[in-house]
Amino acid sequence: MGQKRDPAENREKPKNTENEMEQIRRGLEQFLEREMDDMEAMEARTRGDMEAMEGQEEDDMEPAEGQEEDDMEPAEGQEEDDMEPAEAQAEDGMGAGKVRKKERSGRKKKGHSGLRKLLVFLVIVLALFFGGLYLAVGVVYDKMNIVPDESVKGPVKKDGVTSVLLIGSDSRTAGTEGRSDAMILITVSDCTKTVHMTSLLRDMYVDIPGHDGNRLNAAYAYGGPELLMETVNRNFGTEVYHYAVVNFEAFAGLVDAVGGVELELTAEEVQWVNAYLNEYNELRGMPMETDYLDTSLSGNIHLNGAQALAYCRNRFIGTDFARTQRQRNVLSAVMKKLPAAVLTNPGGLADGLFPNLTTNLTQSECVRLALMAGKLLSYDIIQDSLPLDGTYSNATIREMAVLQVDFEQNRAYIRKEIYGEE
Repeated sequence: MGQKRDPAENREKPKNTENEMEQIRRGLEQFLEREMDDMEAMEARTRGDMEAMEGQEEDDMEPAEGQEEDDMEPAEGQEEDDMEPAEAQAEDGMGAGKVRKKERSGRKKKGHSGLRKLLVFLVIVLALFFGGLYLAVGVVYDKMNIVPDESVKGPVKKDGVTSVLLIGSDSRTAGTEGRSDAMILITVSDCTKTVHMTSLLRDMYVDIPGHDGNRLNAAYAYGGPELLMETVNRNFGTEVYHYAVVNFEAFAGLVDAVGGVELELTAEEVQWVNAYLNEYNELRGMPMETDYLDTSLSGNIHLNGAQALAYCRNRFIGTDFARTQRQRNVLSAVMKKLPAAVLTNPGGLADGLFPNLTTNLTQSECVRLALMAGKLLSYDIIQDSLPLDGTYSNATIREMAVLQVDFEQNRAYIRKEIYGEE
């Protein structure tokens, strides 16, 4: 488990900036080398075509086979000066041919020169873009609570799927302490062109490495995010090695940074939003009725960060499936507005979310995630939860009310829907 840090301390963070910038520089150099190899291959093909054309022209200028040399002599009695115009014409023709060759060669050189200039320009633009993005992400990264983890067992992207476990903590301060109030596996799959938000129900009875079987959220209590990810991978066949823990403040700040969300609420849900706001208002030292919703409202309602948090925490309407559905409703609405908010309100995102977010992602991994923002617009966003309907039953084990799960069916679903396996 990563070490905990007091946000008030002037913490030191692992400065891998030089190594990560070196990786980006090498990546750009490799890109340049590939492009240069492609260009050289194209030049070689072009030279081959030109040489073939020149050889054909020379063959056409040779005398036809069997033609006598004396046939090329001037006719008897024909004055030599009568031949001069023809010879001059031939020489002019030969000169014109050379000029055409030079012109073709000149055009070829100009074309290749233009390609080189374009390539250099593109590389410079890419270098500036990635460098600027890296610096911008660095500013945000410094606001996060970073838990250096030398034991990370895999990359953030594997087999075409980028995976991050989003953990909602009921902690009121930044860090990994507290209980895992929500667990959502975020996957961006290039295999199926989807962004999956998969809620993991906390009452599933699972095998926890190094411990007896227990509810899923017990893994977080035993060993923090690292043990929770190991437990998820073992039971569901996933490959997630990176996490982000967000507390109450982070969740509310994220919603506010994107300008709030529009959601469908029943009249009963409106009542419970106000009820949950009581505790949150007390925590932040606000008057009790701050952000209360009009109890006569129902239907499509605009929620700010505090109201959206209260909506998600509701445990009294429906089962835990309904509660996780409300969490995904908010997260889905946020993700749709996030790309625009990055452009219009970057300061709000940085100040509202990141100081209350704890992660083991490196700065270069955050850059890669930032580059994937466009996929939120082009990929299908799919909400689901595990266990699947029909793959679990209610049970009591060691006096705990739990869900007994058919993990084989759930693993098969994940491998097909996210990893594209049949």
